[in-house]
Amino acid sequence: MKSHFHFAIALCFSLVGAAIASAHAAEIFQLGDLRKLVSLSDARISPDGKQVAVIVSTPDWKSNKDRKSIELIDVASGAQRALTWHRTGIGSPRWSPDGSRLAFIAKDTLPALDSGSPDKDDKSDDDSEKPQTQIFVMSMHGGDPIRVTHTKHGVESFAWSPDGQRIAFIAPDPPVNEKAIKAHDDVFEVTDNHFLTRAALSSWHLWVVSSNGGKPQRLTQGEFSLQTDQQDSPEPAWSHDGKTIAFTRFPGPYWGPSFHSVIDTVDASGATPHTLVSAETSANFTYAPHGNSYAFMRPRNGDQNNGNAIYIGGHASDIDVTAALARNINAYAWLPNAKALLLAGAEGTQTVFWSQPLHGSARKLALGDVQASSDFSVANTGTIAFVGSTPTHPAELYVMDSANAKPHRLTNLNAFVDGLNLAKTETVRWKGPGGFDEDGVLLYPPNFRKGTKYPLVLIIHGGPESASTIAFSPLSQLMAAAGFVVFQPNYRGSTNLGDAYQHAIYRDTGDGPGKDVMAGLAVVEKLGIVDTARIGVSGWSYGGYMTAWLTGHYDVWKAAVSGAALTDWVMDYTVAFYQKGDLYFFGGSPWTAKYHDIWREQSPIAYAHKVTAPTLIMGDVGDPNVPLINSYEWYHALRDNGVPVKFFAYPADTHFPHDIVRTTDVYKRWIDWMTVHLKPQP
Repeated sequence: MKSHFHFAIALCFSLVGAAIASAHAAEIFQLGDLRKLVSLSDARISPDGKQVAVIVSTPDWKSNKDRKSIELIDVASGAQRALTWHRTGIGSPRWSPDGSRLAFIAKDTLPALDSGSPDKDDKSDDDSEKPQTQIFVMSMHGGDPIRVTHTKHGVESFAWSPDGQRIAFIAPDPPVNEKAIKAHDDVFEVTDNHFLTRAALSSWHLWVVSSNGGKPQRLTQGEFSLQTDQQDSPEPAWSHDGKTIAFTRFPGPYWGPSFHSVIDTVDASGATPHTLVSAETSANFTYAPHGNSYAFMRPRNGDQNNGNAIYIGGHASDIDVTAALARNINAYAWLPNAKALLLAGAEGTQTVFWSQPLHGSARKLALGDVQASSDFSVANTGTIAFVGSTPTHPAELYVMDSANAKPHRLTNLNAFVDGLNLAKTETVRWKGPGGFDEDGVLLYPPNFRKGTKYPLVLIIHGGPESASTIAFSPLSQLMAAAGFVVFQPNYRGSTNLGDAYQHAIYRDTGDGPGKDVMAGLAVVEKLGIVDTARIGVSGWSYGGYMTAWLTGHYDVWKAAVSGAALTDWVMDYTVAFYQKGDLYFFGGSPWTAKYHDIWREQSPIAYAHKVTAPTLIMGDVGDPNVPLINSYEWYHALRDNGVPVKFFAYPADTHFPHDIVRTTDVYKRWIDWMTVHLKPQP
């Protein structure tokens, strides 16, 4: 399921301003280096474990877009070659079961056809002339990719059949009132949509098509949906005999009620679907490599305040095989013997893999200093491919010959970083309020000198279902390069210290996490490296919420940066796409007498009159997650109370800008604000 206020900044590019320029500027992480950073995603290893297809993205400053291609990496030699050229909308490289072909999604400039009538070009809808995401299949023996779908509204996700002859895919239906919209009668009913919605959504449904192309067959229809508007579509899963397809069924296309999802199956030749897993909040379903078992993910015991657990079914009952771990699992995959799973998640400030048998205790894999992401895949041979980083090196592609082997780096796309003078990264631990063992990440300026006290900047992660780890972070490195000690505290609600810690945010969204952060700050101050008269606090999304909360409750801050901050829980519940997701933090609606007070007591806006720290506010105009109304409210509250405040908005429809130009501007302002307010000016 989608976590609230995903903290995208760890995956984004950032910029340090003129304050970083110094005698050591050529040796530290700086602006020119940021444009060289390469990111990797969707690492998919071939069934025989010999090759990895991965999407490589390089930012292009002039076009303000990422140049993306699917690259093929040889596991034995590390040799790399491009499989795609000059394509846009690239995603989801997926091997055929025999490894002879690779399918992927990309946009095409050719007109898309009506899904129900692929042999006729429908020119009646303007969208039919726009490039749409389609499925392409290419032979690994040579030749150009062929387009196998021609859907008018694009394809979201897909899966190969076991014999490689068919592909199941998920695509959106046309608007239910399409004819009325063409006649300018475009009114729509407000239900679970967010307030920026401008048209009623249609549902996403399941189709199947030959892997060589042709007319697709529709398998599902109705008001339910196989995807929602604020998350990626869970891939369908074929049974071993190819006769049925399992899929995640949501109540409808809006994210608000998505917690009621279940797992359905449908006959691959067409029939009425039936429910296989009735436990609500279930998603991410997969069949075991062989046998009758299957796995799926849901919050442990269905409680949204717990971490995601992995359940195994196919026998008498569904069993949480991760119960003993009692912590959040970010992603999973079956190991080839079907007797164990590979799990990814955070443990303290590390991001790790576990091997989880179907019966027995999980075993943490030996990754050394490599921080594993949730982007991984497993070959039939047991070879594992994943995207990972280290504290001082950005993302690269790694492989492990098996779950018992050590990781080996296959790519060196960000090799230039190894020659830079980077910040030292370490873990800080402390005993928090309520007896919790807590932690965070501390970075020292690259040219740190013992005996010198430095200004300190807190960068607080979002989510809150997320965690700060020692994985490479461009923003934190750049802030440290600007001459700051950087502290990234975890707090109750974080996903790295077990379910009890994550669950502790229930009905305590501000005060408890705030005390956790302050307890960590006290430990950092005791190290004797911080100028306690020059401390700033910052964050994006829930990190912005924490920034607003902390500046309204503690007077130690000399500067603050509040990005995409939730400042008013009641407003968030009322206008954001998240809506019903907020309910599990408090137990009930703010519009009822029983729960009325706590929603307001935990809202930073109630304490805005106590804020004194000069504050920079930023956000995206079209943010459906934490609508910019929150920031407008915060801005006027601070300004009217005489607080030095600046507010900048980006004309983007995202929770954080995805393009390099806007992202660069965000971080330039972020670091410059701290520099101006925390460093003595000449």
